[in-house]
Amino acid sequence: MITNNARDSFDYLLLQGIKNCLANQDSDNCQINIKNDLTDSHEPHLADLTISSYLFRLMVFIHFGADNPTIEHFAKLCNTSALNMNQQVFMDAICERTNMCCGSLSRDLSHSFPHIGMSTPNIVDRRCASHLHLLNFVHIRHFKVEVNTTAHFHVTLCVNSYDDLDFTVDKSASDASTGELEMF
Repeated sequence: MITNNARDSFDYLLLQGIKNCLANQDSDNCQINIKNDLTDSHEPHLADLTISSYLFRLMVFIHFGADNPTIEHFAKLCNTSALNMNQQVFMDAICERTNMCCGSLSRDLSHSFPHIGMSTPNIVDRRCASHLHLLNFVHIRHFKVEVNTTAHFHVTLCVNSYDDLDFTVDKSASDASTGELEMF
């Protein structure tokens, strides 16, 4: 069982990762809305990443397309020109930003859960999303992200718990770190 506190905490931490890593807080207007389903999502690709502990597994899916506004947005996040974004460079940029977003989420979750592991991002076809119900997630949340009213993509959070799961995060603490690698 996963409590409402845990659901809200997962959602909150992912929203912070989206705001910090999938948009530029200094220059972008980022609107994020919760969606009941993905009927209005037509993005052909998913970037997926898994975070696991002994108590839960969560998957984050970034639903995206290679339309001009999205390419321009991710080019800007990577400090390059959209003209330099061929298909491979664009996919790499999506994976890099997905990794940063989930790295931030993983780091924040590690305060409540020791022994967290994170996969590398993968790109899959959107049709894979129709099989998510087979994984029996106990919490699924969809977000529609709109950056500067031009770039649109969706994010899906799916959580499985292996035991009773309850935790809360301090929403008053602000941490601007973006999930980058830490060197020791």
